[in-house]
Amino acid sequence: MAEWMNIALRSFAAVVILFTITRILGKKQISQLTFFEYMTGIAIGELAGFISTDLEAHFMHGVIAIMIWFLIPFLFEFLTLKSKRLREWVEGKGTVMIKEGKIMEDNLKKERYTADELLEQLRNKSVFSVADVEFAILETSGDLSILLKRENQPLTPKHLGIKVAPESEPQAVIIDGNIMDEPLATAGLSRAWLQTELEKIGVTEENVFLGQADSYGQLTVDLYDDVIKVPQPAVKPLLLATLKKCEADLALFGLSTRQPEAKAMYENSMRQMAEVIRQAEPLLKT
Repeated sequence: MAEWMNIALRSFAAVVILFTITRILGKKQISQLTFFEYMTGIAIGELAGFISTDLEAHFMHGVIAIMIWFLIPFLFEFLTLKSKRLREWVEGKGTVMIKEGKIMEDNLKKERYTADELLEQLRNKSVFSVADVEFAILETSGDLSILLKRENQPLTPKHLGIKVAPESEPQAVIIDGNIMDEPLATAGLSRAWLQTELEKIGVTEENVFLGQADSYGQLTVDLYDDVIKVPQPAVKPLLLATLKKCEADLALFGLSTRQPEAKAMYENSMRQMAEVIRQAEPLLKT
């Protein structure tokens, strides 16, 4: 067998082995790595390169070495699920860098962190002043997690006492001009609904690169032709406008009637409608 073909076959086998091992070890191997995972990844990569190009070495010896480097972290991952102490020994544990707004200098020295590196990590989190931080911990992955002081935390509807609608995952009902039936069913919608919504905005599914439906039955689309302007979804604003029109109609009916019983009924209905609008308005404006 020619050398180039031998290298090609060895490389292909190494890729298959590495892909299989990575899939088995899980997504942690391709995210933020711990010390042990970092060391394992380097070793397996070196071995894969070795068995791909070293034609004088026995191929199966390299495969055995890779399998040993695979089985050890796989076994450790299983054991660390059962033992917190072993998990801390293998993966380490977080180090508090800032507590109650004060920098823990001893912990910085322990992690060989300089003040400049700490400030850099804070800036990566869009924090430019240590005085704004209540608590910060250096995770085992090397990422810095921070908790801002209460007065520096972003304002949310909860802080203002505003009730907002619960959010659910939008479903991609059109991808590359093709209708996705499973996401449609997950959203509780049908092809007939989708065709109706597409007709409202004047496009066909073939012209849609990506279409998403939210839990309120609103369809948003991104077209292949970015020059075409697509109307914004108007389901919720239209519903709010309809409710306000009903309130105004009830007020008008109350003013136009001369019968006391009818006037009282219209005024009572108007107050009930106003209360419905008050509760629904925060949800329909999101």
